[in-house]
Amino acid sequence: MSLFFYELHEGATDLMSDAILVSVREHSPEQFASLVRSARTAVLDTFEEDTLVEAVARELERSHGFTYIGDDKFRASMGIGIEEDDTFLVEPSDEYRSVVVELERT
Repeated sequence: MSLFFYELHEGATDLMSDAILVSVREHSPEQFASLVRSARTAVLDTFEEDTLVEAVARELERSHGFTYIGDDKFRASMGIGIEEDDTFLVEPSDEYRSVVVELERT
């Protein structure tokens, strides 16, 4: 079975929030854009999720058969480091969410 992956980004000026979606159906970029616009319109005034991008992802999951790869779907998480002690199983917590940060190394 083939899986197709799609990504949502929220706001260039906001805290960057991304969502990864998976589908067993392939959608052209134009089809995906249309589905996202429709989902955004459907949730814009009523969403209760922490971010608009998460609300759109959940709407795409409900209405169009995508699977939103949110924190609730992860079964295990590992920290990986050069040193043995820096490689460890991360304990799940309801207090924290995944955050991706892009840093420029100097």
